[in-house]
Amino acid sequence: MYDQKLENQLNLALNSTESERIRSENLNIGYDAQNNSWEVIIKYTGNLENVRRIAEEVTELFGGFAVVRIKENALELLTEFPQVTYVEKPKAFYFALQEAKAASCLNSVQRGAEGLSGKNVIFACVDSGVSYTHPDFQNEDGTTRILYLWDQTIPGNPPAGYSRGTEYTAEQINKALQAGTPQERKAIVPSEDISGHGTSVLGIGAGNGRGSNGRLRGVAYESDIIVVKLGIPGESNFPRTTEIMEGVDYCIRKAVELGMPVAVNLSFGNNYGAHNGTSLLENYLDTVAGVGKNVICVGMGNEGVSGVHQALTLEEGYEVTAEFSVGEFQRATNLQLWKSYADLVRIFIEAPDGTVVGPVEEILGTQRFSVPGAEILIYYGTPTPYSVLQEVYIEFLPVEQYLPAGIWSLRIEPVKIVWNLADLWLPVTETASLRTHFLTPSVAGSFTVPAAAENVISVAAYDSRTDAYADFSGRAFRVLPWAEKPDLAAPGVDIQVPAVGGGYRRVSGTSFATPFVTGSAALLMEWGDGVIIRLR
Repeated sequence: MYDQKLENQLNLALNSTESERIRSENLNIGYDAQNNSWEVIIKYTGNLENVRRIAEEVTELFGGFAVVRIKENALELLTEFPQVTYVEKPKAFYFALQEAKAASCLNSVQRGAEGLSGKNVIFACVDSGVSYTHPDFQNEDGTTRILYLWDQTIPGNPPAGYSRGTEYTAEQINKALQAGTPQERKAIVPSEDISGHGTSVLGIGAGNGRGSNGRLRGVAYESDIIVVKLGIPGESNFPRTTEIMEGVDYCIRKAVELGMPVAVNLSFGNNYGAHNGTSLLENYLDTVAGVGKNVICVGMGNEGVSGVHQALTLEEGYEVTAEFSVGEFQRATNLQLWKSYADLVRIFIEAPDGTVVGPVEEILGTQRFSVPGAEILIYYGTPTPYSVLQEVYIEFLPVEQYLPAGIWSLRIEPVKIVWNLADLWLPVTETASLRTHFLTPSVAGSFTVPAAAENVISVAAYDSRTDAYADFSGRAFRVLPWAEKPDLAAPGVDIQVPAVGGGYRRVSGTSFATPFVTGSAALLMEWGDGVIIRLR
């Protein structure tokens, strides 16, 4: 099966064998083997009447987007509906105080004539959940500051309009806080933040410092809070695109219902896509940014020095070679080549033992090659409704448990070149051995998706002690058509943050730079509403 309405990865997954899907750590994301069904993202026009007739489940989002659960054998019928514009499979996304606040000039804003604190504004954290018993998320009387907590991992009572998880209200959380024992508390609100990532992010953006007598107070420390704990798909331990989109949708709907401004924090990233704002997730964020009063802040990711991006210049008559190392104990990996659809090239792949496959020609559908110890799947894409670039997607699968370690080469022989720029991306480092990287990487373009979305604030990290850009922080891309990224840099090195179960810890990463900006957006929203009230 090949369908231009389906993205490359989904086309490849549908044309792969069961064994290939299992060995890949990427192709099966979104697939439920027990029910032989897929969870996919669709962009549509009109209504979803036809889609509902063939789907198992449909969750409508703002702006003509929806999350659909559908049997694999019904996907072809789905793409035949004229209302359905495009279909993507989910992608896994990865987690990418005092001195930092001073460096960001937040102390004077909080203590000055305006006295901004985030009051009457919602800080929404779409992340790994929250340790709701931490005093930094409670009022002085011990009641919770959390208006709603949607835990997508606990089945039973999802919010209206959604199908996964359980929604907990402030009333339920307060009842749990008043419970006599931890067991009684868990029986009322069993939601936990296992990794602590969401708790730390929320503490920077909206913690009130109650657990440190105000010393480690966050940015929008009197804001109301909405928390979405993202679902954990299968064994990957990281959320999917579909869950993130539903989480953002939920936060903005709640804010609209309450008539309040909301600042939404996303401290996640992924390396799949053209990095030019054209994925369905980025299109969705750009669309929903115009609903109600909201600001969405996204981290640039921590791939600045990880070596997972390489920029190429193509010229007729000159072969280009990109070498990349595959570390020991690497189960599977993939490589994306993004180029102009008008540029014609031949591709050769050389394994560490010197075996060469190719030339790989531009043929629609899956091409399979074998080298000692590995199987290689290659899929040529076509332009989509959202991008004129062409993707060549390459999946490396182990024959046994691990891929052959060593230096692999991708050789590109230009045939006809119109636009001479191309880019390669490996997966983010959370999915790879530390030794899986390009040998001559390009720092520019090392940020993660969805930081290229036009209508979000993209946040990089710097070290507030040295006023230096953090080496790990993702860098801007050379050919973004409408703007330069990042929009802002915030402190993201050695930040003291709330820890699960109480107390504090130190962390680094763009994940923790982002809530400084999200919290600041909440303060500006508070100030802006105050100005409007005074003008009236």
